[in-house]
Amino acid sequence: MNLLPEDVDRYMRSLAEGGFFDDPSLLEMEALAAERKFPIVERMVGATLEMLARSIGARTVFELGSGFGYSAWWFARAVGPEGEVTLTDGDLANARLAKDFLGRAGLADRCEVFTTSAVTALVAIGGQYDIVYCDIDKIEYPAAFAAAAERVRIGGLYICDNVLWSGKVADEENDEDETEAIRQHNEAVYSDPRFLPTINPTRDGLMVALRIS
Repeated sequence: MNLLPEDVDRYMRSLAEGGFFDDPSLLEMEALAAERKFPIVERMVGATLEMLARSIGARTVFELGSGFGYSAWWFARAVGPEGEVTLTDGDLANARLAKDFLGRAGLADRCEVFTTSAVTALVAIGGQYDIVYCDIDKIEYPAAFAAAAERVRIGGLYICDNVLWSGKVADEENDEDETEAIRQHNEAVYSDPRFLPTINPTRDGLMVALRIS
């Protein structure tokens, strides 16, 4: 779902062409997503993820939900050869694709892939991160933030995709489980005094929360 007006979206996409946007691995991932109707953040949000990571000098990123590595491609560019991106996905086929795409992009040396439940992995591995990124099953969003909050260092970012959920979160009559879970998640982040959050309405809503205390 893209919440932007079609002409605005088309204009923004026209700017995100050429240069590194033509990287073969990126284009292959986008083609695969289109073929399989697999949800990826797409390049406008991807570029935002890279910019955010670079802006805080991020060197460690933990992804809750990685699919076949599309968002990790952007984070891996940002953290540099000395950084580390931890990917999680419960689907072994996705994990194998992620390793292949990131390897051919020359980014595999800074990526580690776990084939397991994302929240379980975050709790088990522990530690703190410059960025914790969430894009898992929406019903798990409240649990994801609860697990992630203390894993984000002060000055780091908690980032979450799909927080506007095609606009359903604003529909008071929509009481679907996933919609309600996203509402609970959003309210939890906004009410947490440790974080300064905002929502970027690009595509389906990208929450960015800076940990301030």
